[in-house]
Amino acid sequence: MNVDEIIGAVLCEDATPRDFSNLRLPQSYRAGVVRREDVGMFEGMASADKDPRKSLHLQDVPVPLPNAGEALVAVMASSVNYNTVWSSIFEPLPTFGFLERYARRSADAARHDQPYHVIGSDLAGVVLRTGPGVNRWKPGDRVVAHCLSVELESSDGHNDTMLDPEQRIWGFETNFGGLAQLALVKSNQLMPKAEHLTWEEAAAPGLVNSTAYRQLVSRNGAGMKQGDNVLIWGASGGLGSYATQLALAGGANPICVVSSAQKADICRAMGAEAIIDRNAEGYKFWKDEHNQDPREWKRFGKRIRELTGG
Repeated sequence: MNVDEIIGAVLCEDATPRDFSNLRLPQSYRAGVVRREDVGMFEGMASADKDPRKSLHLQDVPVPLPNAGEALVAVMASSVNYNTVWSSIFEPLPTFGFLERYARRSADAARHDQPYHVIGSDLAGVVLRTGPGVNRWKPGDRVVAHCLSVELESSDGHNDTMLDPEQRIWGFETNFGGLAQLALVKSNQLMPKAEHLTWEEAAAPGLVNSTAYRQLVSRNGAGMKQGDNVLIWGASGGLGSYATQLALAGGANPICVVSSAQKADICRAMGAEAIIDRNAEGYKFWKDEHNQDPREWKRFGKRIRELTGG
């Protein structure tokens, strides 16, 4: 059995849940990984010289079967986000420390501690197998995954999963992430894929849109309402662009901070009007490596008041 047969089943419109259940899983799959042996390769380098293409590898890894509360998913599309970049340049910390700590939690978690880390915190794909206790999802379901992996064994996380003492970012603090042919997730990470989206479109927003929604809209966020001014730094990027769109959709006023004319145009295309191009306006917030310039921040604040009517 190889992964091509799984893809064939996914692309077959007549495939049934039984067809997916009957698929034999391969022994291994191709994944994008960083390796423990490479952790020190960028030490002493300037940030601009830390090239992820030197640390990311494609290799075959063994297929992890889902344990209780887990699902194995055939990945049809994934995406690159800031977790991917941090993982690949081993900053702010190498992710292998996260995997080692997770492995000490239980026998089931021990398999996450490997000499390789399959990274990636987004996916759209099709469920292949589920572990014991999973009732919501079945083989053949088309899904997307958000990146928050929680145990939910503590009451601290029941109202806000980000407060669960065992919350982790899947593919960053756990292994078997989404930049691969297969991925292992908690079943409670899964959501139905919107039928009108392509695989690539469905895979793109999971991490960044969920983060922006939590920060601005959710009951655990800022409680954004109509008429609010919302300052969005890096407004043309993945996280910032969703924050901009959420603000506009909610009747708020996004003040978009960007670093180039091209990025300013992206914000205008989304419908934003209040835009600060910090490079064009010459802001220099730092006098040196350790000291900020309060006069520049005051000038920045004045500019925001000009754009918002005071």
